[in-house]
Amino acid sequence: MPEDGRTRRRSGTVGGLLLVLVLVAVGVRVLSDRDGGGGAGCTPRTLGSWSADDRLTAEFARYGDDPGRADDWTGGDGTHSVRLPDGRLLWLFSDTYLGAVYGPPNPLGEPYSWRDTTAPLVRNSAVLMRGGRLESTLPAPLFPDPAPNQWRWPVAARVEPRSPGSAEQVVRVLLWVRTTGPYPWIYGVPTATEVATLSLPDLRVESVTKVLDEQRVGDPSRRVLFGTTLVEDGEWTYVFGGDDGQAASRNASSAYVARVPVGGLAEPGAWEYWDGSAWTTGARPRPVLGDGRRTGVGSAFSVVRQDGTYVLFTMAAGAKGLAAVTSYWACSPTGPWHGPQGDFTPPLPAGQVAAYNPQTHPSVSGGGRLVLSYDVNWLEAAGASAQLNRNVSLYRPRFVTLRLVPRR
Repeated sequence: MPEDGRTRRRSGTVGGLLLVLVLVAVGVRVLSDRDGGGGAGCTPRTLGSWSADDRLTAEFARYGDDPGRADDWTGGDGTHSVRLPDGRLLWLFSDTYLGAVYGPPNPLGEPYSWRDTTAPLVRNSAVLMRGGRLESTLPAPLFPDPAPNQWRWPVAARVEPRSPGSAEQVVRVLLWVRTTGPYPWIYGVPTATEVATLSLPDLRVESVTKVLDEQRVGDPSRRVLFGTTLVEDGEWTYVFGGDDGQAASRNASSAYVARVPVGGLAEPGAWEYWDGSAWTTGARPRPVLGDGRRTGVGSAFSVVRQDGTYVLFTMAAGAKGLAAVTSYWACSPTGPWHGPQGDFTPPLPAGQVAAYNPQTHPSVSGGGRLVLSYDVNWLEAAGASAQLNRNVSLYRPRFVTLRLVPRR
């Protein structure tokens, strides 16, 4: 064979190898992008054991019942928490009762602490804890209504740089904006996701930025609000959200995920949404979990990353979802998610009540223990306020401690 022919053959072989190496590198990059930091050390995980965390539950009861406080937090739902750099813990709540609490018996002669029916109800609040003891309530509501017949519910929060690479830290709080609507939207029509920036250490609200406006989506049940939970993983913050499928008479809602570079939560252009195959800023997010029937999430859920595995906690689908918490696991925030599994039914007070909004609290977890809160409310919306006032213990967070184990 002539020399030039051998050279062409060798060149073709080298070119082919280079092409294979490039394709492998691209494939690895795509898989890495899909994993979103998961995969390494990922093993199926499920609930190993759980027990009631009476200490935390009792601390919120103590603070709420304190007769020396005339206009502080006395009950609320939508429980989230974030550890501040100085060691304090900031607890965020959605609908919140303020006012004074009176010892038993209540006006009906029942053995419950109670509050007056004129006690103010605000859309959000924040309470500070130091050394395991609740100390004070910030002026409430912390986040004012954006417009008439609209309100803000705070959800997940984190401390991050003011901007990527900045040495100054701030608190970023995700907010859900909802608007008054007709049945079945008794808890409001989903409208937008916002991010509030709070200064440190004084926790002054500096700004509120809209990062996703959903008003153009005609079907409210398909609107997605982000921030029910977030996971910090390397250079990214993964922000999970859900639609309102449950309100539209579907058995379960779907879960979605976005990612934001650390320091960029308040920058709408920094948000990337999982569209089913890639992270993008220009397309509608696609569900990562939920078939509307057997699998899916409740109106609020929580995700935690443990030893490379992502674990999601939500109320179970169907009638069990009034009391039972279930879980899913995945090696990536985008899935695939496996489950449901590991159902458990935490303690509930007597009466026509339901549990909802299971939230993990990494800042008070550790040593293999994972602390999870759940909220309680009266089942029937009509007359719920009267029930919650006659027995103030109903509308307060309750806590359990979990241990996750490898699934066999």
